[in-house]
Amino acid sequence: MPDLTNADNGNEPRLIVETGLDQRVAAIIEPTLVGMGFRLVRVRLMNQNGATLQIMAERNDGTMTVQDCEAVSTAISPVLDVEDPIDKAYHLEVSSPGIDRPMVRKSDFERWQGHLVKCETSILVDNRKRFRGKIVEVGSDGFTLERDQVAYGEEPRVTVPFSALADAKLILTDDLIRDALRADKLARAQAANQNDEDEE
Repeated sequence: MPDLTNADNGNEPRLIVETGLDQRVAAIIEPTLVGMGFRLVRVRLMNQNGATLQIMAERNDGTMTVQDCEAVSTAISPVLDVEDPIDKAYHLEVSSPGIDRPMVRKSDFERWQGHLVKCETSILVDNRKRFRGKIVEVGSDGFTLERDQVAYGEEPRVTVPFSALADAKLILTDDLIRDALRADKLARAQAANQNDEDEE
C-alpha cells in the first residue's frame, strides 16, 4: 500500500517536464500551486472544444478534492490572465492526476511500488524504449520493473534510469483501485485529525 506519511513538501522536482508553451504555463503557475500546498503533476494544452488547458495537480499527501480543483482554478486564472501565455481562447480544466496517473516524481514510483506501470524512455534501455511491468524496486537513480511481457532472450527484470524517462503512467488494475482508495481514505483521516488538533 502506498505510504503517504513521508510525502514531500512540494519541492521535489519532476522527472518529466513539459516543453514549449506547456513548459511556459507550468513555470507561470507552479509557484502559486506550491504556495497553496499543491504539487504540479502536468500541464497540457489540448485542441479539444476549441482549446483546453489541462492542469493536473495534487496536495503533497496525494489527495485532490473537487474543492481543491476549484481553489486552484480560482488562484491560477488571474495569474494566467496577467501573463497571457496562450494567444487564443481556451477552457481551463483543473483535475487530480486520477488513479491511472502520470508518474512524474521519484516519490510517485516509491508510493506506487508493487503496481503495474507502462513507460517510455528517451534512449534505448536494454535494446528497448517501451516497457510495461510491476515496479519491484526504486533506487536513487532509477527503478526496476518485473516485466509482464518478456520476449525470447530478454531478462524478466529491467532497471530504468530516471534520467532516461520520457513518459510513465500507472496501469489501471483492481489492486491499484483498492490501494488508491485505501490511500485516499488514510490521507483524508490524517487531514481530519490534523484539523482537529489545529482547532484545539
